[in-house]
Amino acid sequence: MRKQTVYTWTLLAPWLVTFVIFWLYPLAYALLLSLSDYETLTNRMTFIGLDNYRQAFQDKDFWNAMTNTVIFTFGTVPITTALAIALAVAVRQSTPRLASFFRASFFLPSVTSLVVIALVFTNLYARDGYVNVICAMMGIGYPADGWLLHPGTALPAIMAMDVWISAGYYMVLFLAGMESISADIYESAELVGASRWQQFRRLTLPMLRPTLLFVVVINSIKSFQIFVEVYIMTKGGPLGATSTLVYEVYHQAFEQSDSMGYASAIAYLIFIILMAVSLIQLRILKGKA
Repeated sequence: MRKQTVYTWTLLAPWLVTFVIFWLYPLAYALLLSLSDYETLTNRMTFIGLDNYRQAFQDKDFWNAMTNTVIFTFGTVPITTALAIALAVAVRQSTPRLASFFRASFFLPSVTSLVVIALVFTNLYARDGYVNVICAMMGIGYPADGWLLHPGTALPAIMAMDVWISAGYYMVLFLAGMESISADIYESAELVGASRWQQFRRLTLPMLRPTLLFVVVINSIKSFQIFVEVYIMTKGGPLGATSTLVYEVYHQAFEQSDSMGYASAIAYLIFIILMAVSLIQLRILKGKA
């Protein structure tokens, strides 16, 4: 028994060491920083309690970043989820050869470097980019200086790119969920005269609820942590129109002097918000199961 215990802990040791060094210690140290006034150059830390958290609730930049993040999350998650389900249904109904092609094509953006995609879309959204060219050809109004330089279009432009990137990944998850549904169920539904829409609404969607729960929660967390796209494409501009919570953490930690404690406080607020949102989503979606 003792030998088995030693063997078990030996196998777990690499993971435990990694967890403590790269997860537990940074988490605890960030909490300490959030309760302190930390001077980066002198490495001096002064305990100030909850002052950093109070500062966040009084900071208009924090609330602007919060508003943009909420808009981004609520604007992308439903659209991405609906589009992923629609793509999964379309791919599943196509021929096997076409299904393999479309599955790979739609999934490709999600495994491509996000930095590369952001740079490509920055050019597409530019003043002389293809988006403006297409809008001009179709007679659709567009921002003359480019989509990312106008406060009213910068955030929606990044949201559209995120939907394009993510839909294929979640499509694959929904396809896996659909493949797990027995074909006998659909055959029985056809025998009683159920249409394809009725089969989808009354059979497919209810049986996809576990997958839907996973997709909504994971996509919400990912959307709430949006950073790379903002950093590469707009740096939070123009006029703070695309500043998000995670970008605000970066801005306070690395672009403002002696704001590491305040940045850690914002990071912990993000953690608390994400935990609350995830629990609410789990309760709502599980309650409907």
